Amino acid sequence: MLVGVDLGGTRARLVASGARGWSRRVESRAPSLADLPPFLRRLWKRWRLSRGNVAALVVAAKGVWTTGERQAQQRRLRGLARRARVISDAEAAFLGALGDRPGILVLAGTGSIVLGRSRRGRWARAGGLGPLLGDEGSAFWIGRWWLYTTRRRTARDEERLRRIAKAPDAATRIAAVAPSVLRRAAQRDRAARAFVTNAQEILAAFACQVAADLRLPAPVSVSWAGSLMANRVFRAGVLRSLRRQGLRARAVAPAGPAVNAAHAMANRLAREGTI
Repeated sequence: MLVGVDLGGTRARLVASGARGWSRRVESRAPSLADLPPFLRRLWKRWRLSRGNVAALVVAAKGVWTTGERQAQQRRLRGLARRARVISDAEAAFLGALGDRPGILVLAGTGSIVLGRSRRGRWARAGGLGPLLGDEGSAFWIGRWWLYTTRRRTARDEERLRRIAKAPDAATRIAAVAPSVLRRAAQRDRAARAFVTNAQEILAAFACQVAADLRLPAPVSVSWAGSLMANRVFRAGVLRSLRRQGLRARAVAPAGPAVNAAHAMANRLAREGTI
């Protein structure tokens, strides 16, 4: 059996396939990276699988980038498959959207990162440092600043914000505010429009930075992923901002989701022993 997992900040998606056309697709609330192994063990038990039944498992995870980070997480998965690999969720999203082509992926959902790849396979990134030090232009970023600037200095409102800030899923709760800010922006609310425009300009600036780092020739293929970039109006604003900032871009609709790329990598890992 082959398994690909896309472990995002909010949702986890899994695609599994086996002999005689057996296949499964699962989507659920995302466990933490540390809680992923028990999450998968429960699925294996439900499907009556053991480690020997799973030829290859590829997990695309948020917050994983360096070789050391990948290896540390791969050790957690040893008991789940004969071969297991962990890659960045942004890398899987890029490969799902653009395949092996050079270009740029703008990923903005709960968090944000802009990832680029050259014709020779060199990677460059901007952003992606998480909610404490980064995630500029993301749903979390919009939600945080909206809550901060529109808060009422009353005991009731302070208590409401304190509950959000202290929640174990605080980043997800704060990011969930962004859709309402986008709706307000569409209704010409000045404050909301300012936040949304600023987010679009930041993401566009990241894309310009990555294109310059990789010296990508124009027109640069630009694709997207994440709930925020799935919003047609928000995405159009990012593409307009790219043009204003001087990047000649060609918008390329994503060919497929990150979980499909992770599953394809699992197939390659089972056949060739590498991804």
